[in-house]
Amino acid sequence: TPCNCPPRAATTASLPQHGDRGFPFAAAAAAAAGQAPPRPRPAAAMQFMLLFSRQGKLRLQKWYVPLSDKEKKKITRELVQTVLARKPKMCSFLEWRDLKIVYKRYASLYFCCAIEDQDNELITLEIIHRYVELLDKYFGSVCELDIIFNFEKAYFILDEFLLGGEVQETSKKNVLKAIEQADLLSVLSNIKS
Repeated sequence: TPCNCPPRAATTASLPQHGDRGFPFAAAAAAAAGQAPPRPRPAAAMQFMLLFSRQGKLRLQKWYVPLSDKEKKKITRELVQTVLARKPKMCSFLEWRDLKIVYKRYASLYFCCAIEDQDNELITLEIIHRYVELLDKYFGSVCELDIIFNFEKAYFILDEFLLGGEVQETSKKNVLKAIEQADLLSVLSNIKS
């Protein structure tokens, strides 16, 4: 067969074996086996996102998997060195440990994400780009100083956009509206204080 899959038997019991996740009969097969139906996989679920400068200074980090602080520091140090050592014309994807690293440089900042091996790198690049667009819309033309001095807003924008490493809201307008409402609430609470 063209996809190198093993040939399937003609019985319906063997149909759900084709990856099970997202397969039309997977829910029925899981129910028949007394299990919960499988959750469809997102196109790109991030393990973590790092923003760092050309000098290797970490500006923002978001972890979607539980790791110790020691492990986070080790990963950050390794990835910053690896990405900064790459030439500008090199591919923005690299295999690292059992993950794929997707990164993009915008001005003096590198946006670096780790995804699982089977996830889509191009969607991850689009997620990075969408986050940069959201930062640009909020800050005007975002720069490294905006993220340094307004890091809580940068995290808030990221949290409105991504949840658990998966895209939560695709609409830029909805994300920006939520941020504007939070800003308004902050101003109102400061007035009452």
